[in-house]
Amino acid sequence: MAQEGGPRSPEVLSNEQAPREAAWLTWKSAEVDGRAAVYGEAGDGPPVVFLHGWGLDHKAYKRALSRMVGDGVRVIAPALPGFGGTDGLPYKANDLGAFVEWVESFLDVVGVTEPVLLMGHSFGGGVAVRFAYDHPDRTRALVLVNSIGGSAWTHRGSTIRSMAQRPLWDWGIHLPADLLPLRQARRVLPVIVAEALPSLVRDPRAFWSAAGVARRSDLTVELDEIRRRGLPVVVLWGRNDRLVTKDSFEAMCLALGNPHVVTVEGSHSWLIGDPDAFGEVMTNVLDVVGMADRERK
Repeated sequence: MAQEGGPRSPEVLSNEQAPREAAWLTWKSAEVDGRAAVYGEAGDGPPVVFLHGWGLDHKAYKRALSRMVGDGVRVIAPALPGFGGTDGLPYKANDLGAFVEWVESFLDVVGVTEPVLLMGHSFGGGVAVRFAYDHPDRTRALVLVNSIGGSAWTHRGSTIRSMAQRPLWDWGIHLPADLLPLRQARRVLPVIVAEALPSLVRDPRAFWSAAGVARRSDLTVELDEIRRRGLPVVVLWGRNDRLVTKDSFEAMCLALGNPHVVTVEGSHSWLIGDPDAFGEVMTNVLDVVGMADRERK
């Protein structure tokens, strides 16, 4: 055990019952920068770090992430600050850079020293982009799933409206569309309610602060630099997403130059609604990343 005030060694919280074919993540706790942190972990092999979307936490993706363990990787899924039992960031730390610093400290605490395949969904994708930009030596490849960071919200003719111009009511009005069709809503809605409400009650300031960070995020400069460096990037997008719009998705791809793009049927939370499809897609994505690694050597 480290001295008081330093990083605390991870400790197991609990295991969940799981079907034999699923390699469930084990939930653990640690201390990052003097604050409590919670994360899931499973598997052996090259590290894959998954950063969740706003309002959710690592447990919301347990079925989807469990499909990846069989591909020979070590999956690590932290609950970001303010969510899922992880303490929020200091009061004035309310930008993506602060989340990136936390992820860097978290990786040190859990003993990940080699470059990681960094995945992010929605808000977590924005954190992943900024992390890859700030820490190229710690990033092996980037996988962005319905990620924020594209500069455009929508366009009419030649007029492009930025994501920062998007009013809060428009985010909210499209949330029901993300939960349709009904088959997906029955799976996704209970997960969102079960994971989001405890975080909102526990730390409402951190909950809404992260929403503001997501709304303001234009990562064009960072994406362009990532393109220039030649980092392998895979962009996944659900074609029915109304939260991260088609214009935003296309702006991200344009800034990245020529990423490997996979589009699927589904809305913003398609990987939660259809974890089997996500597992199949990720098997192919890991092959793509492996080929990119060999080409770079």
